[in-house]
Amino acid sequence: MASKAKSSDVKVLKGQEAEDAILQYLKRMNRPFGAVDVAANLKGAVPKATTQKILVALAEKGEIVQKTYGKTSFFVANQASIDAVPADKLTELEVECKAVEESNNVLAVEVKAITAELSKLKNCPTDEELEAQIASTKEGMLQLTDRLVPLHSGAPLISAEELVKVDADWAKWRAEWIRRRKTIGTSDASSRVADYIGSFWQLATDSLPPQEADMLLEDLGIEFDTTEHKTLEKGPLCAIQGTNARDNLKRKRE
Repeated sequence: MASKAKSSDVKVLKGQEAEDAILQYLKRMNRPFGAVDVAANLKGAVPKATTQKILVALAEKGEIVQKTYGKTSFFVANQASIDAVPADKLTELEVECKAVEESNNVLAVEVKAITAELSKLKNCPTDEELEAQIASTKEGMLQLTDRLVPLHSGAPLISAEELVKVDADWAKWRAEWIRRRKTIGTSDASSRVADYIGSFWQLATDSLPPQEADMLLEDLGIEFDTTEHKTLEKGPLCAIQGTNARDNLKRKRE
């Protein structure tokens, strides 16, 4: 069975071309290589056996240096044939390197500042959030302006004496409200007053049919607490009043 011919895109070098390719490779890499490594790194452009012969020939010419370790030989470019970098060129490169480092430091500072600014911008509200905040602020301003309209129109202010009187009336009628509720009772099952079974109203209507009890309730003008009353009783106004009452009782005892 005939074997297939291997196709390769690598051009096989011969003669002077092969010698120049190997020498240029050693000078470019400037490190020791064996013949096998050179042939492999040239991707087969020069056969292994030919590479060994060319390396030995170049070493005999002084183009490269051959070092033998046991049975293995290594080849490296002759350092004397490699152009040394002039002192002025080295100085120029050092100055250029220093300039690049300084430029990098400046850029690093700029990057740090830009990063901080970016972080600050990310924490700022978006356009939509700003529009919502502005709309809310304008609405609040309108409400405050409406509250100031009576003052602008010359409406009389409530004096301190009037405020004291209002507070006194509130305390008086709230106390009356509580007294009557305890006397009559309440329909609020969650109230502690509802647990007082011996209330006056229950005693008075215990023997009456429900319809007659309702008629008596209407004739006497008695009204049970509504939802508004219950909300008011649980609100801050009554809580403040209750606190003041406890403070006054404490002062009396003292």
